[in-house]
Amino acid sequence: MSLDVGIDAATAVAVVTLDRPERLNALDLALRDELVAAWRALRFDDTVRAVVLTGAGERAFCTGLDRDAVVPQPPSPYMTDDPLLRVGPKANDLWKPVVAAVRGMACGGAFYLLGEADFVIAEPDATFFDPHTTYGMVSAYESMLMALRMPYGEAARMALMGSAERLSARRAHEIGLVSEVTAPGAALAAAMDCATVIAGYPAAAVQGTVRALWAAREAALAQAFAQAPHLISLGNLPAERQGELFRARRREHRLR
Repeated sequence: MSLDVGIDAATAVAVVTLDRPERLNALDLALRDELVAAWRALRFDDTVRAVVLTGAGERAFCTGLDRDAVVPQPPSPYMTDDPLLRVGPKANDLWKPVVAAVRGMACGGAFYLLGEADFVIAEPDATFFDPHTTYGMVSAYESMLMALRMPYGEAARMALMGSAERLSARRAHEIGLVSEVTAPGAALAAAMDCATVIAGYPAAAVQGTVRALWAAREAALAQAFAQAPHLISLGNLPAERQGELFRARRREHRLR
């Protein structure tokens, strides 16, 4: 198992932890499936009123899709399968509040999760970046989610600069992506404190508020997401060429 779900009966808060620290909590297909199952199960668990989402270890919250994951694709630009499209809580019809606690790197496919969290708390070492363009890939779904959480120019800069630039926790707080920057090592506790307060309120009112907030965004997302498969099919380099760029970048880092 690469996902840990712990429920505190006293606070009615579940802590969902991505538990692949040796892979920087990258999402393989097994972890993707575990997340989907967890979100679906939490819909039916009345002992849980709020959720905290975090990553194990000190280096990363999540570094997106695991580069070793094999994702079969149908031979048609009209039927592109995105492996992470259903990985978030909202995509699984979970309307209990989700607070993300971020330590270390959060990049690429991590934005599927952060984009569907209700708010984000980060430690000072948290960094946010989107490496897609560096490796010849279109940043579509990720950028669409971030463009609704950040000023357009900031979302565009992060997506277009690729691996060359990382958004610091301080800057993420200044532009509204992060709601709070804690002391080192304190993001999880701060997220738990917030989730505990929220869990203490009447559940129907809280869940209705979550649903109302998301309703303000989902029409725009639905229209944007409808364009994403074609943009990805048109703009992505072949997988072999992406791999070459990734390996070259890794060699460059080793030589520094």
